[in-house]
Amino acid sequence: MDHRALAVSVIDISSDIRRKSHNDTGVRPLSNGVLEILRVIESHPGITVAEVASRLGRQFSNVSVQLRELVAGGLVTRVRDPADKRYVALHPTAESQRIKALLEGAWAEALSSASSRLLPEEREQIAASLPALQRLAALLAEPE
Repeated sequence: MDHRALAVSVIDISSDIRRKSHNDTGVRPLSNGVLEILRVIESHPGITVAEVASRLGRQFSNVSVQLRELVAGGLVTRVRDPADKRYVALHPTAESQRIKALLEGAWAEALSSASSRLLPEEREQIAASLPALQRLAALLAEPE
């Protein structure tokens, strides 16, 4: 397998999907870094800032700054543990879930539009590879 070609293709697809789909959602643009933080919190409600930073391989202070943007925007809530005030759990809000659904729908539409120009056998190849790609994404998402 040509891992370099796969990596470049995945990055290019991701960038182009975001660029081509965001305008139609009415959602204010979120930077890649902020969106990554939000996706981790949505996937792991109750996660801490330190755990988000670890999962993304980023500095705690940088994640904390970007997290303030998400909290101010009403996309994430911080919940202090009553037993240990130092422990703060992060949770996505209903607005975050609404935006996630909008963005994922727009991303799907961008892919659908582009893939409609592929040959039928190419669409079948992509469909057949989806379980392996999902597994690969899960493995890459594991903390190091």
